[in-house]
Amino acid sequence: MSNRTPNTPRNAESERPESTSRRDLLKLLGVGSVAAAAGGSILLPSTAHAVKTRARIVIAGSGAAGLAAANRLSRALDGATITVIDRRKEHIYQPGLTLVATGVWRPGKVVDANRRYMPSGVEWLDAMVAEFDPEANRVITDAGQTIPYDYLLVATGLKVDFGAIQGMSPDLIGREGIGCVYDNPDHAERTWQMIDRYVNQGGTGLFTRGPGGIKCAGAPLKVTMLTEDLATRRGRRSDLEMIYNSPSGGLFSQPDMDRFLREEFPSRDIAINWHHRLVGIEPELRRATFATPDGQARLDYDFIHVVPPMRAPDALANSALAWQSGPFADDGDWMEVDQHSMQHQRFPNVFGAGDCVGTPIGKTAASVKAQVPVAVDNMIAAIAERESTSTYDGYTSCPLITRLGRGILVEFDYALNMVPSFPFISPYSEHWVPWVMKDRMLLPAYNAMLRGRI
Repeated sequence: MSNRTPNTPRNAESERPESTSRRDLLKLLGVGSVAAAAGGSILLPSTAHAVKTRARIVIAGSGAAGLAAANRLSRALDGATITVIDRRKEHIYQPGLTLVATGVWRPGKVVDANRRYMPSGVEWLDAMVAEFDPEANRVITDAGQTIPYDYLLVATGLKVDFGAIQGMSPDLIGREGIGCVYDNPDHAERTWQMIDRYVNQGGTGLFTRGPGGIKCAGAPLKVTMLTEDLATRRGRRSDLEMIYNSPSGGLFSQPDMDRFLREEFPSRDIAINWHHRLVGIEPELRRATFATPDGQARLDYDFIHVVPPMRAPDALANSALAWQSGPFADDGDWMEVDQHSMQHQRFPNVFGAGDCVGTPIGKTAASVKAQVPVAVDNMIAAIAERESTSTYDGYTSCPLITRLGRGILVEFDYALNMVPSFPFISPYSEHWVPWVMKDRMLLPAYNAMLRGRI
């Protein structure tokens, strides 16, 4: 048995089967293609034809969608008052959390500062929106301050609902064999410690996926496959029993990738439990309870990757801006928007983007990249009293990492059709390029997106 501890240096450069520099890949792909993989072509907003206006614009949230929108609006408008409301000073590159949780990246690589991306001339209010009041065109902060607006862009992100799983608390991550890649780099780092220990010691690993809409739906799959790959490379695979528990009858919403994974998991001796939704956990017993069509099932584990349900933040979920009925109300009280214009269907001066919106697919950074320009363009059209023409087709992208050094770049739209950006890379089989993009190139593209440059 290996004597390696959770503090052992990570499985990074020395274990990469293939190595390609960023310069080489840029020569191969071109900057425009990398931008396409991040969710669209390069767009450089210009101030040459800025719309003159005295409009008061409030942006709720300073995550990826909020910052990208603030930068685009500040360049496209002349004379507007733009206020960003968010107390968060730290900016987390959430697409990198799976790499932290599987030992590839250090936590510091995914941490940045919002102030570096906040445009000058934009008021940044150190508060959180506690109440949305669209009938009165105002928001109320948790400090009791009322902020009126003419136009509102909601980019609050979502809430990881740990409380929806009985016995689960974020404090348990990193203890009793419990991991969870979501929410912040501390969770991801503690998850890596649990995965590292599990691979070294062996036993039963349960891998879960939350029901309904979750951010980066590929993350639970990537954690599973990278854990299996790590065990294989360490020569420990035969000591691990791995079980993926799907809350539905599928593994991925895009049919081609669902077929691939249905074959890939069994070929790697990863068992699948269909229609198993995690509803409870007993940390002291290392036992998990799943809701199934046949009643509750209790499974013992040595390691479990917990993926809780996700929903809109309380202030949004409890407001008139949330879907009032239908699947997006039942699933997570997501914000009501037209899925193509990103405009609210009952309050036309309100727009949304990012994880908080109720659309059929799209809780990824690539979706943010595609949604924000549409929401901003259509808001500007409303301000300028002209017809809006920008539309969002549901584009989303997932570099589905299958093992260290390999992956599939999955890109699809609302119709679940593959829309590949790279004609020379098959979107149906593993390749080294998606890995290099994920590991080396998408973070700079993401930072450019925050500045509204792509």
